[in-house]
Amino acid sequence: MELEQAQKLWQPQPGWLNTASYGLPPDPAWEALQDALAAWRAGRGSWEGWSETTDRSRAAFAKLVGVPVADVSVGAVVSQMLAPVAAALPAGARVVVPEVEFTSNLFPWLVQEERGVQVRTVPLDGLVDAIDSDTDLVAFSLVQSADGTVAAYDEIVAAARAHGAFVAVDATQACGWLPFDASRADVVVAGGYKWLMGPRGTGFAYLDPALRERLRPDAAGWYAGSDPHASYYGPPLRLADDARRFDISPSWFNWVGAAPALGLLLEIGVSTVHAHNVALANRFLAGLGRPPGDSAIVTVEVPDAQHKLERAGVRAAVRAGRVRASFHLYTTPEDVDLALHALM
Repeated sequence: MELEQAQKLWQPQPGWLNTASYGLPPDPAWEALQDALAAWRAGRGSWEGWSETTDRSRAAFAKLVGVPVADVSVGAVVSQMLAPVAAALPAGARVVVPEVEFTSNLFPWLVQEERGVQVRTVPLDGLVDAIDSDTDLVAFSLVQSADGTVAAYDEIVAAARAHGAFVAVDATQACGWLPFDASRADVVVAGGYKWLMGPRGTGFAYLDPALRERLRPDAAGWYAGSDPHASYYGPPLRLADDARRFDISPSWFNWVGAAPALGLLLEIGVSTVHAHNVALANRFLAGLGRPPGDSAIVTVEVPDAQHKLERAGVRAAVRAGRVRASFHLYTTPEDVDLALHALM
């Protein structure tokens, strides 16, 4: 699908530059969700049909990041999906994390310190050099939430592999606009409510089979069964052989809204979205006399910026004391110019 054609399926109010906080649903996702909610209200819907959208979403995510669908687990939030990995670290394990890391990819490691796991935070640009023979796991965001910095994915993975360390990536701020190969890491997690434009409460985890063997599915329930519909009652334990053993029971309506959005992303193509988003981000930077970058998320320091943007009806975020603007496939040049005019 051509981007210009697809953009007609979104209905943003002008000035939305905050996808890094939450993404906007396309019409097919919004309509599917309204239909499901209406059916729920009237008691005429089938939960099995709502539930099936979870696997549709799983399959779409696997295609987006280039991994087998059998290696993808579904969850609700990043920290929940990282928890089994953190819990599997042996006492004394050493973890290296950027000091600016969003805490959903920091707290799961820090809570393990009481049993001897050691967590060291370092500057992001020093992460590669900080990985050494004592490192057991390196955890980082592919794109930083605070300022949009794109991590040196290939270099970090190469350093980790050279020292036998596992790699855990939070791709929440990347997946949906930044092309990357998730299979290069051991675990890649992503919340589905930002650049993937689904409802909050949807998330994905790529779990490499070799890593998976070390993990225990402590949150296992009926949906983690080899056949969920034959796993309602009683023993024995009969979990899925693949990454589905780490699934949690889906919040139906969230996945009803997620599946159409993911399907559209696949039709448009992440490479197309990437080119569009970065071009608009650089248009914004150029208008402020800043050099171009490589991210769909940018931060700027302009006096009284937040008040100026709010007065113009531009919605952005403030992170680490700076205005953070983010640009996605439904963003237009007019949105960028509206923000620039407000900041001049």
